[in-house]
Amino acid sequence: MKTIRNNTYSMTLIAGLVFCLLLTNCSDIKKTDQEKPNIVLIMADDIGFSDIGAYGSEIKTPNIDGLANNGMKFKTFYNMAKCNPTRSSMLTGLYKGGNGAVHIAELTRQAGYYNIMSGKEHFDSWVPEYCKAENVFDHSFYFWATTEYFRPPSGEFERPFYLEGREIKAEEIEYEKAPMYKTDFITDYAIKWLDEAFMKEDPFFLYLPYHAAHYPLQARPEDIAKYRGKYLKGWDQLRAERFEKMKELKILPQNTKLSAAEGNLNKIRGPFVPSYTDYYPWEGLSDAQKDSLDLEMSVFAAIIDRMDQNIGRVLDKLKKNGKLENTLIIFLVDNGSCPFYSNKIKEVQPGPANSYWSLRSTWANLGNTPFRQYKQSGYEGGSHTPFIVSWPGVIQPGTITDQPGHVVDIAPTFLDILDTKYPETINGHPTIPLHGGSLLPIFKGEKRKEPDFFISGFTEKFRMFRSGEWKIDRMNGEDWELYHIKEDGAETNNLAQQLPEKLKELTRKYEQVRTSVNLSNDSK
Repeated sequence: MKTIRNNTYSMTLIAGLVFCLLLTNCSDIKKTDQEKPNIVLIMADDIGFSDIGAYGSEIKTPNIDGLANNGMKFKTFYNMAKCNPTRSSMLTGLYKGGNGAVHIAELTRQAGYYNIMSGKEHFDSWVPEYCKAENVFDHSFYFWATTEYFRPPSGEFERPFYLEGREIKAEEIEYEKAPMYKTDFITDYAIKWLDEAFMKEDPFFLYLPYHAAHYPLQARPEDIAKYRGKYLKGWDQLRAERFEKMKELKILPQNTKLSAAEGNLNKIRGPFVPSYTDYYPWEGLSDAQKDSLDLEMSVFAAIIDRMDQNIGRVLDKLKKNGKLENTLIIFLVDNGSCPFYSNKIKEVQPGPANSYWSLRSTWANLGNTPFRQYKQSGYEGGSHTPFIVSWPGVIQPGTITDQPGHVVDIAPTFLDILDTKYPETINGHPTIPLHGGSLLPIFKGEKRKEPDFFISGFTEKFRMFRSGEWKIDRMNGEDWELYHIKEDGAETNNLAQQLPEKLKELTRKYEQVRTSVNLSNDSK
């Protein structure tokens, strides 16, 4: 009887332990599912490497800077040097694709996420219709490419807005603060839909592609007033000051030199107005000219300031609802600062609703400190912009990484974080393999295998190709230039003539690679 009693006790104990173990495992599974990180992807537009406070700017961006302080800054992160190719590559993980491309919101939807988009949509023609916002997001509010910030005197925007895929009139747009201002009401829609997301058990993905600080230069007067007079010292002095601050912030390699100031070398995108395309020293200008130019840059700064305020609204919303600690937030920019003359209303100074100005190359050169050239160009000034990521509990606060990344790495990173499989087919087409690699090891403080190459530049005429420590660039379809990018990050010393064999090695490799990533016919 004693043996039977002991056996019964043992069996009861084992059964209890098994039950507890199963209960614990089920609990852990449920907890893991609930704790998939929410994801917020914020994209800015036409902002240079040094135009954010965390990267050396005098422009006030406390909310973006806070993300950097609580997360990680990349010293080197590449885009595709122009609005539409950058968005096309970032959202699909492909340098170029077609049918078979998979939008990252399709990946999050597959993983059970609630998808929200509010802001700018702009794709290359190869991006399939099924990747458009209304086809992959639960809620979407967007405009295409470029439109005004304030409602124009005509009453309708240059390009219309779309709500859930339906074109709407300006009077139908919901907004909280009058007069209606694009950066504000883009955020209004995002916050409204976050309220819906918070009521669900599923994690959410918010894609927030702002238009700031793309032209036209329009901003609220109270934001402009913060900066009026700060730019009277001129672009030459400010560029030197930003460079010194960037070195203090340690976001540049110690051996980086400040490139010589230069105008826009792009010979293809006009019109070519010398006061916009050329470099000229500040000290040779009249007081009236300096005042007008101070206003121009003050409006540009105000647009960025207002974007940061709205990012703060999103962060406050997440914090008040207890979501911030389990949210991965990425901030990046589509390309370097834009120098192109796009002034449609010459008689009205920048700022108000009845103005339409753009930033000139001398101010854009300040934004792209310490690099050369601008938007569209594969030089670092066009292709190398800020990348900040915050993820509490995963990313060590205040981290600065030397490891380079690229917008094609974002889709593989999502795939890694979501712990889901890349689909074999999409919309009846076999999927195109991703061209990038996951950034998750970097986020975790580990060393990832650096991709064999990075590509940028708007079409073949402005292409760059980087492999390891070396990089080749071309402008206007002219001869390739060669730079030892690890030692010469600002591309101040073209080594093409000194090292012709290295140049041939990289050009040959690029010709091989461009076919593998579907760029072989990208000759426009």
